[in-house]
Amino acid sequence: MELLERFAAGDLEAFEALFRQHQKEVYAWTVRIVRDSCAAEDLTVETFWRVYRARGRFDPAAGNFRAWARRIATNAALDHLRHARKETELPEDFPAAPRGDPAAQGELRGRLRRAFLELPSKYRLVATLALIEDEPYQEIADAVGISPALVKVRVFRAVRMLRRKLNSLGVEVNAK
Repeated sequence: MELLERFAAGDLEAFEALFRQHQKEVYAWTVRIVRDSCAAEDLTVETFWRVYRARGRFDPAAGNFRAWARRIATNAALDHLRHARKETELPEDFPAAPRGDPAAQGELRGRLRRAFLELPSKYRLVATLALIEDEPYQEIADAVGISPALVKVRVFRAVRMLRRKLNSLGVEVNAK
């Protein structure tokens, strides 16, 4: 508690201690959202810059620095996704290991990547965390600053948009 109070008061040593304690977790959270380790490194620095600038708004009595930092990291990642080029690649293993004709599977993965990257950033964010990273809805809601019900709605809409886009690209999607 004393560390958090010192941080909120502007103590640089307290900030450095919090940075050392939380930087790996913030990086891991950010890389899960943006799917790019280089961008996640930059966004981790950006997150802690934002944390430091917003220290006056942090309530040490609440004591939940981890959740507060995760929320700031989510906002930084969302800003990045909004402004990132559409050509950003997803990992090759997304969504499944190839089966059958490798050329056809490669084309299917490319179409899926394009459809996923064309999702609006607020839907891409929750879809990444819920469908790819398998994060609980409550954790996503806390990080994004919305209700778990809205997370569910956005995941549903993201899946619906993906199905429509894939169908328009000639990929038959089974609605199970």
